[in-house]
Amino acid sequence: MNQATGTKVAATKTRPYSVADYLDTPEAMAAYLDAWLEDAPDDPAGIARALGDIARAKGMSQLAKDAGLSRESLYRALSAEGNPSFATILKVTKALGVRLHAQAADTGG
Repeated sequence: MNQATGTKVAATKTRPYSVADYLDTPEAMAAYLDAWLEDAPDDPAGIARALGDIARAKGMSQLAKDAGLSRESLYRALSAEGNPSFATILKVTKALGVRLHAQAADTGG
C-alpha cells in the first residue's frame, strides 16, 4: 500500500536475468565472446563463463554432442570454477560456430 495516497500498489513481477536469453544469433554469440576477450583478456574464468553462457543459449546437450564431449564435462569445464583445457575451448568454439581472433596488442608506445 502506498502510504502517501492510501492506494494499493501492484507488486512488480521479476524473473532472474540470464544473458543466455539474448544470445539468439551466431553474431550475438560472437560479439559477446569478443567483448569478453577484449575487456577481460586476463580473466580465464570469466571467458570460460562467457562460453558457458553461450553454450546454455545454444543448448548444452546438443553442443556437447557437436563438440564430442559429455554434457557433464562440458558443464564442469564452463562453470565459474571450471578450468577447461585449450583443446576443450577449441572444440566448443568450433561446435558453436564462432572463431577466436588474434590481433596485435596495443603496446602503448
